[in-house]
Amino acid sequence: MPKTKNKKYYLKTFGCQSNMADSDRIRWIAESCGYASTPKENVADLIIYNTCSVRQSAEDRIFGRNKIIKQLKTKNSKLKIILTGCMMHYGEKTLKKRMPLVDFFLPIRELQKLPKLMGKKAVVNPEEYLSIPPKHEFPFRAWVPISYGCNNFCTFCIVPFARGREYSRPKNEIIREVKDAIRTSHKEIWLLGQNVNSYGITEKTAWEGKTRKNALPVIQKGRVTFAELMREINAIPGKFWIRFTSAHPKDFSDDLISAMATCEKFPKYINLPVQSGDNDVLTRMNRNYTREDFIKLIKKIRAAIPDIAISTDTIVGFPGETKKAFMNTAKLYREIGFDMAFIAEYSMRSGTAASITFADNVPHAEKERRRKYLNEILKKSALEKSRPLLRQTMELLVDEYKNGRFFGKSPQNKNVEIKGADSNQKINIGDFVKVEITDVTAWKWEGQLV
Repeated sequence: MPKTKNKKYYLKTFGCQSNMADSDRIRWIAESCGYASTPKENVADLIIYNTCSVRQSAEDRIFGRNKIIKQLKTKNSKLKIILTGCMMHYGEKTLKKRMPLVDFFLPIRELQKLPKLMGKKAVVNPEEYLSIPPKHEFPFRAWVPISYGCNNFCTFCIVPFARGREYSRPKNEIIREVKDAIRTSHKEIWLLGQNVNSYGITEKTAWEGKTRKNALPVIQKGRVTFAELMREINAIPGKFWIRFTSAHPKDFSDDLISAMATCEKFPKYINLPVQSGDNDVLTRMNRNYTREDFIKLIKKIRAAIPDIAISTDTIVGFPGETKKAFMNTAKLYREIGFDMAFIAEYSMRSGTAASITFADNVPHAEKERRRKYLNEILKKSALEKSRPLLRQTMELLVDEYKNGRFFGKSPQNKNVEIKGADSNQKINIGDFVKVEITDVTAWKWEGQLV
């Protein structure tokens, strides 16, 4: 479609990989309507903010743009601004009070309405917004949602309210999207879901005659499991990696461990959120497993895949987390020895069970201290896990060129600076290359092209 009088759109994404996957669909619609992407907010005719609501800091970043929006609107009175994403759970009326200069508030599950807000005819009219084709931001990495929403209702989490109840995309639709990505030379396929390893809990037929909002989840007889989906994707011809996030420990089956061990395109890295190493805190979080369950699961995974790299997510300062409870988490970190971790200070989210039931009674300074304490343990274990890989040769996916240097991701999902990429050994973003690991730190490695 020809460009619409050279109109430009600017898309800014806040949040996780699921938000990035949603932005891929926003990008496809905008460009199908004739708009050209621009990296400069101040020259855009249309600005779309795809928002995150997981932490207060993410919301503050959105509300903090009011001053910038006012400046942009003063410069360009015809500028249109659309807000979508997870913050839409607050409702348009509430958001309009906080961001009065935003023109349209669009729930992400109503993305089909975007062309109308742009003054265009519908370019696609799927039953479900995830059926909208993606326009991937990266030429080598594809975010492929396999499910949407969450049924877990962890007491700290806003996701079930922001994204609704869990449902799974039809398998054939996922396979088609993966094949399209591989055909267009994408080398890293990320399978996404708020609870990715419970894939198959619902099928499209389970919602017939109902709306997604009001329907209850249905476990289908003979459903495809996540392990089976992985095997089918692994069988697709081509050279690519299969990664996934985010997995829940309570739904990690033996069959999934077997699939991870036998699928040669799975690069032996997982993120498995523990959130806390204390059983009382885990109960208050409604995580539905114990620290003993988690440790047993890690041992089973490592027994099947000895060289696997494991990262985790942890919240410090959850309401009622005593010093003793926190030290149980620190003990868990030492016992397991994670390769990486994403450690967050507890942020109360309005409307969650934790915000209603518990007082946020751990001071900010103490949360910060606990985060730093865990990070020091992590730094040691990450370095210990990295040292045995010195002088080993491994394959990387080149994913960045910055300041005259190439960087890539290792199978363990570590950042690696690539040495020796001179004119005699030219490499490109999206290439698989072999390197010998020549230096390691806790967070970053260096490798020499071989």
